[in-house]
Amino acid sequence: MGWSVMRRRTRGGISVGRMRGRREGEEELPRLAADGDGHPAPGRHAPAVGDPRAAHRAGDPVVPGTKEAISDEQAAVKTAAKIGLPVMIKASAGGGGKGMRHVKEEKNLLDAIRAAKSEALSSFGNDSVYIEKYIESPHHIEFQILADQHGNAIHLCERECSVQRRHQKVIEETPSPLMTPELREKMGQDAVAAVRAVDYEGAGTIEFLADNDRNYYFLEMNTRLQVEHPITEEVVGIDLVKQQILIASGKKLSLKQEDIVQSGHAIECRIYAEDPDNQFMPSPGRIRYMTEPSGPGIRTDGYAYQGYEIPLFYDPMIAKLVAWAQTRDEAIERMKRALHEYKIGGVKTSIDFLEKVMNNKAFVKGKYNTHFIDENIDSLVAASNGQSERDEDLAIITAFVDYHEKLARSKSLKPYQSNGGSSPWKHFGRKKGIMRM
Repeated sequence: MGWSVMRRRTRGGISVGRMRGRREGEEELPRLAADGDGHPAPGRHAPAVGDPRAAHRAGDPVVPGTKEAISDEQAAVKTAAKIGLPVMIKASAGGGGKGMRHVKEEKNLLDAIRAAKSEALSSFGNDSVYIEKYIESPHHIEFQILADQHGNAIHLCERECSVQRRHQKVIEETPSPLMTPELREKMGQDAVAAVRAVDYEGAGTIEFLADNDRNYYFLEMNTRLQVEHPITEEVVGIDLVKQQILIASGKKLSLKQEDIVQSGHAIECRIYAEDPDNQFMPSPGRIRYMTEPSGPGIRTDGYAYQGYEIPLFYDPMIAKLVAWAQTRDEAIERMKRALHEYKIGGVKTSIDFLEKVMNNKAFVKGKYNTHFIDENIDSLVAASNGQSERDEDLAIITAFVDYHEKLARSKSLKPYQSNGGSSPWKHFGRKKGIMRM
């Protein structure tokens, strides 16, 4: 497990936040949490919290499904029939949409289980998967929690993460448009109860699915800081990275639940190096120019810069753009302006796509769920987009091959080629001299 480093550009300047990468194997987490190296790490007892049985022990409402990992395929068929289709196959150690399959028909069940197990094993080193009832029109709502080594645990309110594509979050906001004060209090209490049930320590996130009637169910826990944690920081005014470090060093939480007050509204857009108008094909390459937005309430967390080479081998997210304002409508308007000001050349990005989401009537009204992109795809991308997952996979393979061919060609070029006796270094110097004039 390595460090991930991301520059945090926010109203006053630049600071650096560091945190451990996401879990690679369940057995490694307890050692990391107790290795005494002084670095923030995923919390203790993380494997137990990632298991749905922890929610059962805490008394949290859970989606109907298997309590144990699937070990027998025929038993899985019987379970799915008992629960009722459609169902979700989910990796127990999953995240980021990996190891998940939506099954609508029984004939596809076994293939989906095998595919999910294979993807989970390659992604997390653990092929354990569960079956859960698929919730129609779900809202993905998560609660940020902090728990220290002295038995103290609090939540820092919710984040709405329902704008997703292939189970990968694209836009997040807080407060959630679905939330009421009564629902927030109840869900927050259940989130804290879940971490207390396993004596969890550290920063983490309890995730729920909620339907349109505000019935909700425990989904999973991420035993780390989430990509979208900046919107919580903006609304509650607390540095979560700092709190994670203090907890890792053995300090008691200085915050009480009554200290947590939401102020204003924050939205985060994930900037991806991909082409939404071409089946979201990855867009590796060199950034030729980049202009980041600024202004009141605008924050950019990113690592890319002009001249940076975006590889194909990692997650295509290159930045997180956050807009804060006193109201949700004002936050949307600020985000629109910031996206319009955000200019990246040399590679395709999702910026235009995100602008269209900000102008979508359903999003503006807060009337959306995890099907939002699929239901509005015709207005969000070019008309020629087919949206077939198979086509997307082929597009990724094509981009991968094209990237390697370009890389091979670039390596085959000689570092120095004479052009009528003129040195390329001399040509470069003359060009720079002209630019300074």
